[in-house]
Parts: sequence; structure tokens; C-alpha cells
Amino acid sequence: MSATPNPEDELAGTEQPFVSHLVELRDRLIRAFIAVAIMFGALSFWPGPSHLYDLLAQPLVANLPEGTKLIATNVISPFLVPLKITLLAAFMVALPYVLYQVWAFVAPGLYSHEKRLVVPLVVSSTLLFLGGVAFCYFFVFGQVFKFIQGFAPKSITPAPDIEAYLSFVMTMFIAFGAAFEVPIAVVVLARMGLVTVAKLREFRGYFIVVAFIIAAVITPPDIVSQLALAIPMCLLYEVGILSAGMFIKHTQPPKDE
Repeated sequence: MSATPNPEDELAGTEQPFVSHLVELRDRLIRAFIAVAIMFGALSFWPGPSHLYDLLAQPLVANLPEGTKLIATNVISPFLVPLKITLLAAFMVALPYVLYQVWAFVAPGLYSHEKRLVVPLVVSSTLLFLGGVAFCYFFVFGQVFKFIQGFAPKSITPAPDIEAYLSFVMTMFIAFGAAFEVPIAVVVLARMGLVTVAKLREFRGYFIVVAFIIAAVITPPDIVSQLALAIPMCLLYEVGILSAGMFIKHTQPPKDE
């Protein structure tokens, strides 16, 4: 007659792996933080927080009336806002290393044939996010600010606050950077078996509606920025469907001889 298994015996030895995972997570978070801190120090030295803010404000200043400057309504804003922008720039520069730490933490749970794709995923995730930020800065900002100034009455002199502008910029950067990660999300969902490539194709029409709803909620209330976010999301969704098929094909376990 078999004895009833003791629950404590069944859980024996599970605490150590859990603690080791927490230690590894802590170490990787510290490495990511150190990388961002190093980039912050380097960017603070050159080109400097003030220059970085001037660079970030250039799309807005270029569309303001001649001689108009941004204002600071808070006493310490001229000091804090450039530092926040430097920290944002440091995170973007260190993003490849940060994403590598994330993928490296997940990698032990993958098969050997799947681990080979960690680096391509890190590279593609980084390039897509930075591509979304660059698209927002070089194209969307110019079109949005030009569109807004075209509707502004001549009797109004615009005087944007630097903190409000920073909040707007960060929201737009995160929105476009995350939107450009659509192919990665599609590939991961398909590889995890949560949805098939055929279902992704069937969901295409619904995704278009969802993309335009997201764009309407996140972006300013103008048609230019909404289209600039929704259309790339739809195109990248198609890229994700094509990539998902290739990714699944190359991450299948090798067949036994």
C-alpha cells in the first residue's frame, strides 16, 4: 500500500531555483541600470543636456512664429527638463543592451534551436522601436506642428511650456516606438501557439479598426498624426504575419534521425 505523498516533500528543492531566478533578475536589472547610467554620464558630458533639449525642440520651434521661444512656468524646469531628456536619450542609446538582458533572462527556458534567434529578436526589437521614434521625430512632429499652427488664429501668440512639450514628446515617442513593435508581438504570439498565422490573416480587418482606435486615443486630435500612427501599424501587422511564418519554420525542433 503506497503512502500518501507529503506536500512538503513535493515542494522540496523548489525554493532554491526560485531564489536563483530572483537573483539573476536582480543582476540583469542592475546591469541594465548601469548601462543607462553610463550613457547618461556620457551624454551629459557631450553634447550636453541643453543641446539635447534644443535638438528635441527643433521641430516645434521651426513651426512657431519667428522669434517665439518656449517658456518655463516652473522655477527649476530649465534645470530638470534637460536632465529628463538626457535620461530619455541615454535609455534609447542603451536600449540594445537593456533588451539583451531581458531576452537573456528568458533564454534559459528556450530550446537550443530557439536560443539562436535571441540576438535577431533583440536587434529587430531595437531597430523597430528606434525606427518608430525616428519616424515620429523627423516626419510626424513637423506635420503635426505645421497643421496645428495653420489653424491657430493670428491674434494668438503661442508660448509652449517646456514641461508640457516634454510630456507630449515622451507620450508620442512611446506610442510610436511601441506601435512599431507590432511585428515582434505578432511573431511571439504565433510562436507561443496562442494564435495561428491563418487566424492572424482572418483578424486583419479587426486589427485595422483597432489600429485606428488606438491612434485616435493616443495621438493629438488631428488627422495627420492619427493616420501617421495607424497606417504604419497596419503595414507592420502584415510584416509580422510574414515574419511569423518564417520564424515558426526556423524554430521547430530538429527531427530525430
